[in-house]
Amino acid sequence: MSEPLRVLYVSSEIYPYMPESVISTVGRYLPQGVQEKGYEIRSFMPKYGIINERRNQLHEVIRLSGMNIIINDIDRPLIIKVSSIPSARMQVYFIDNEDYFFRKYVFVNDKGEYFKDNDERAIFFARGVLETVKKLRWKPDLIHCQGWISHFLPLYLRKSYKDDPIFSESKVVISLYDDQKDLTFGESIRTKAVMHGVKAKDLEPLTPANGTNLAKLAVMYSNGIIMGSGEINQELSDLISKNAIPLLPYTDISQKDSAYIQEYLNFYDKILEKK
Repeated sequence: MSEPLRVLYVSSEIYPYMPESVISTVGRYLPQGVQEKGYEIRSFMPKYGIINERRNQLHEVIRLSGMNIIINDIDRPLIIKVSSIPSARMQVYFIDNEDYFFRKYVFVNDKGEYFKDNDERAIFFARGVLETVKKLRWKPDLIHCQGWISHFLPLYLRKSYKDDPIFSESKVVISLYDDQKDLTFGESIRTKAVMHGVKAKDLEPLTPANGTNLAKLAVMYSNGIIMGSGEINQELSDLISKNAIPLLPYTDISQKDSAYIQEYLNFYDKILEKK
């Protein structure tokens, strides 16, 4: 009997830890639906400061915590927490660091301005997920990213972790939303994102440093794209077409009769069949 396929979910939001939205709803119900079809799943999201740890029964996983991630020449401790959604028989892993995530707001401050370290938070999140999955010794067949804060992961997977036996055969799919259209970063993002296997020239698409170009970077290193929003930036659409990247058109998940989970599964199979 063959082993079940393994799907790693890397989401910016998962309900009920975050308010209901398209991304958090998919982050909650897609992994459950895929698991019920016989796949193995793991789900990750950032541990934002607005998440109530006591109410949601989060606890630190000591055996997975303890490593440091260096960004901009500063060591940041990586803390891994976990919680369960009993009704879904599903665990959620949280990437935590007090400097990056222990604050009262998610991506903007009390004045509605984007945090100046959002670039570092995205880098830390992507690298933290990959390092934690390595520690779990859990080899994903497919990695599904959704939400702009996950957009560094495809680059790191292809450049820094390509020879790691845990990830050497992994395919990556991203769901594109309109959540990155107003994002801007400091130009130093291209220096901060450099690590083993990733050179400055690999980060040239981040010129200028904004959310659309970060999404482009994710698209360039992905095996498939899912339209998570009805409309996305035309530059992204053009890039997908130019590179002939497999694309799953938008499906309205809000409809009660939506078959999006099965459509996503069919798309996974298509991506996994491609050599």
